[in-house]
Amino acid sequence: MAGALAQGCAVKGGSRPAPSSPTQAKVAETLRAAAGKPPVVWLQGQDCAGCSVSFLNVEQPSAADVILDKISLRYHEPLMAGSGLVAERALRETVRAGGYMLVVEGAIPSADDRFCMVGGRAFREILEECAKGASTVIAAGACAAFGGIPGATPSKGRGVAAYVKNTPVVNLPQCPVHHEHLLATIVYVLEHKQVPELDTHGRPLMFFSKTVHDQCERKAAYEAGNYLNDWNNPAQAGWCLAEKGCKGPVTYSDCPTRKDNGGVNWCIAAGAPCQGCAEPTFYEEMAPLFAARTLARGKAGLA
Repeated sequence: MAGALAQGCAVKGGSRPAPSSPTQAKVAETLRAAAGKPPVVWLQGQDCAGCSVSFLNVEQPSAADVILDKISLRYHEPLMAGSGLVAERALRETVRAGGYMLVVEGAIPSADDRFCMVGGRAFREILEECAKGASTVIAAGACAAFGGIPGATPSKGRGVAAYVKNTPVVNLPQCPVHHEHLLATIVYVLEHKQVPELDTHGRPLMFFSKTVHDQCERKAAYEAGNYLNDWNNPAQAGWCLAEKGCKGPVTYSDCPTRKDNGGVNWCIAAGAPCQGCAEPTFYEEMAPLFAARTLARGKAGLA
């Protein structure tokens, strides 16, 4: 089932009718079967809301279908209708009842709690309180998974797993999180009552088992020793981007096969080198993003 979810949640091009493939039908069936609309709490720490935007791009089933009909989204700052005391009361009541799925977007400052306060409270405290009653915690995006860009700031943002120890944490990095990774993980947990198989960094192997380099459409150019050094030269279109700072050889993700925008495009196909946003070392140790560093053939011993 893990492999089927990894492949079947990809959105196909063309029209968007009701789920037609066996896996799409399975996703819809699992969500329908979730008894009593499972409660979900979505917290936001040091973030740009990009992962929420990514989730809203879900097309099959749509984000509206998931939010309104399949789950009970108890708390999500940009999406919930309530505000102020009403919203905070809904959060407290959900946490008191327990048994919810907790999605976390954004990093947690380790230098000083004051870098991220929500409703007058330290975000770290809110996260730790909510994690205690959660059945599963999903760190959505590079910031929540490993610290991401906030980790390279004076706030020294860290990932969820640094603060949550007694509840299973699934890391879904990338900047932003891929909406299909998030939806497929939710479906997997609902169906199997456990988290999917994870790698040593807490990432689901069904999405993060191969490097971007090994799956890249430009690998043939790499094998031929054709490295792009001038984006304005039409003769170099489709050449390997290693000399332009591509981090694909050291980044594990299914970006080349899953793609973005409904399966239409992805970073390298659009001419941008992989930034390594699925790795724990993003952003600070991957920067500068467009520097070749030691990734080209002969310098890093790439196969």
